[in-house]
Amino acid sequence: MDQIWKNAKADLKETILVHSYRMWIDPIEFVKCDEGCVFLSCPNSFSKKRILDHYAMLIEKTIERHAGHPCTLAFEIAEGNGAVRKCTMDDAQLPLPNMIIRPYSGRYLRQDYTFDQFVVGGNNDFAYSAALSLASRQQIQQNSLFLLAGTGLGKSHLSQAVGHYVLSEFPRQRVFYITAEDFTNEMIQSLRSDSIDKFKEKYRRQCDVLLMEDVHFLSGKERTQTELALTLEALMDMNKKIIFSSCYLPVEIPKLDEKLQSCLSSGIITRMDPPNYRTRIRILQKKTTSIGLQIPEEVTHYLATELTENVRQLNSGLIGVVTKAALLGSPIDLDLAESVVKNIVRQQNRISIDVIKNLVCKHYQISPKDIVSKSRKHAIVRPRQIAIYLSRKYTDQPLQAIGRSFNRYHATALHAINTVERGIKQNTSLQEQVAYLSKKLEAGKF
Repeated sequence: MDQIWKNAKADLKETILVHSYRMWIDPIEFVKCDEGCVFLSCPNSFSKKRILDHYAMLIEKTIERHAGHPCTLAFEIAEGNGAVRKCTMDDAQLPLPNMIIRPYSGRYLRQDYTFDQFVVGGNNDFAYSAALSLASRQQIQQNSLFLLAGTGLGKSHLSQAVGHYVLSEFPRQRVFYITAEDFTNEMIQSLRSDSIDKFKEKYRRQCDVLLMEDVHFLSGKERTQTELALTLEALMDMNKKIIFSSCYLPVEIPKLDEKLQSCLSSGIITRMDPPNYRTRIRILQKKTTSIGLQIPEEVTHYLATELTENVRQLNSGLIGVVTKAALLGSPIDLDLAESVVKNIVRQQNRISIDVIKNLVCKHYQISPKDIVSKSRKHAIVRPRQIAIYLSRKYTDQPLQAIGRSFNRYHATALHAINTVERGIKQNTSLQEQVAYLSKKLEAGKF
């Protein structure tokens, strides 16, 4: 198994950016393999936390590919003398060894996405209460919940928290955690392999709790919408629990079947807003406690003041401060925090749709007239889609306004956003292009 780990590390070195590999992956050591569980050691708790958050699934899949069979991972912390210290439930500063919990079907649940780790504030208290009520069966008549929130505001956290709670309190319940894209791809595959009946049986008869993310992905997918609507009706008739999440209300999702729209809207719909200042303070305090660090109070208040967009941005700022301090061997103070934050905070009041249009046109060497034209040439369509995606990401304009700015309906704008989001996951070149333009915007280099 030691040789398998060495081979896996060689693969990871080719997959991960050089500096990231040297910092996070190279120090990991193989400890032992016991009944299909591979034990790996990390230098410290912060390193372990970073690996769990960003690389654990990739490491697991790489090891499985070389081993030729499924396995699970357990991360431990090496003491200063080289010994390995196991993490126990009594170690309050550290998470349990496994980052992820496998539900009965679909994606893994992140180990830290639980109700205990969710910070409740005025921006999300109703969503939290509704999710906990559904998970604990306090309201028998409550069958479904629709979580409406922008990127990085905690809808995935709450959705997975329900999964964790159910698996803990009702271990016989079958929890399926998937995205709408997963559901679509699985259905297409079942049609191609002539196993659609098995697919239907799985979701309609073998599922007790369905957690479905990003339902706006279903826009325009008629066959998938029909199948999902029938599945949801079957689950609701059997009093099963369902949680949906999306950045858009059901009525705002274009080309959505009326029957499916009715199913999505049949339960409680709750919006999650950006956290206020006091909630941001509590989020930072909880995060620092979870990674076993102490941050000066003035730095905490500074981060909470400057990083106001969402929880993801807040976490990024905290991790950036801690990482920079560790790499430079510097104390965590206001000067260091300011140097990190200035690279994160968007110059929001300077970034407009017109600014984004001009930047994209200049980058792709097309004219402003081209980007709003009816041209379907790939050389025009791709920059237009990227500009629409960046407009949604970097401005507060509603989808309808963004669509109008490009002479498009909001349904076309949503399609462009979904296309770029999928492309970023699948196409390295597109990912690099979007990242480059994003850095330009964030740096104010218009």
